Amino acid sequence: MLSRVFGFGRRTFASLSEQEILALAIASEEDDGRIYRAYADALSEEFPHSAAVFEAMAEEEDSHRAALIELHRKRFGERIPLIRRDHVKGFYERKPDWLVRPLGIDHVRRQAEAMERQSQRFYDEAAKRTTDASTRKLLGDLAAAEIEHESLAQRLQEKHVPKKVRTEETTAERRQFILTYVQPGLAGLMDGSVSTLAPIFAAAFATHDTWNTFLVGLAASIGAGISMGFTEVASDDGRISGRGSPIKRGLTTGIMTALGGLGHALPYLIPDFRTATTVAVIVVFFELWAIAFIQNRYMETPFWRATLQVVLGGALVFGAGVLIGNA
Repeated sequence: MLSRVFGFGRRTFASLSEQEILALAIASEEDDGRIYRAYADALSEEFPHSAAVFEAMAEEEDSHRAALIELHRKRFGERIPLIRRDHVKGFYERKPDWLVRPLGIDHVRRQAEAMERQSQRFYDEAAKRTTDASTRKLLGDLAAAEIEHESLAQRLQEKHVPKKVRTEETTAERRQFILTYVQPGLAGLMDGSVSTLAPIFAAAFATHDTWNTFLVGLAASIGAGISMGFTEVASDDGRISGRGSPIKRGLTTGIMTALGGLGHALPYLIPDFRTATTVAVIVVFFELWAIAFIQNRYMETPFWRATLQVVLGGALVFGAGVLIGNA
């Protein structure tokens, strides 16, 4: 671990021979080709046009790797030294984001562009620090190849992903995000914020005991979160509706439900009843405003309508809690 952080046991770039530099370039091209294929596999189902772009980029990396191997064979023979990125101090590293699912289409595009720019900058800077003419030429050629990679990515993007298709993919990704996270989270926040108002404030006004009120709110919030989470998981596996993973939706719904209730339960940790209730009411205001904002921002509900619905529903439940507590 320490060797990875501080670079113990790594070679400096200046200590590499031309053969080792060429071997490092071969290994890097091979790794990048594998990464592009991983991107293509991850995107193939939902974004086939963009997947085709990364498949073509992987093939281009393969051709560059083959050319580098042929150059090594002519200059140094058949045996290629084993040297990779993590063997060299200061050499760029690839974060394993291609292992994470789902992959955001815009994130993948930006990452691919960054990969090419990163490689180009490294080879350019390395060439500046090299005095040997042949090594400078080799590094310059590698930098030029990376520039070609970036322009190739742009050309492939124009060929496989025209503006209309890109807009469609972006819209589809936003829709999937809303269905998997925003909608379940909003449902949970609404349920947690509104449904727990009555029991919490009923307990508060019935007992004027802040600690017991907090316990009621804690139990109501966690119980509602567990119930809503399991209900979301059991109600739809996402295959037909296209709403995504039931586990992700269930966790989102459960967590947001619990947070919605805990928001106005936590103020009752304040010993003074009046202060705790005042803070809880203020928190409720912000919770209801957040619900209206999310409805307007992601669900395209007019803000005045969302506000009216949330405030009216919240006021009715709050009033019911107060009346029951004072009965």
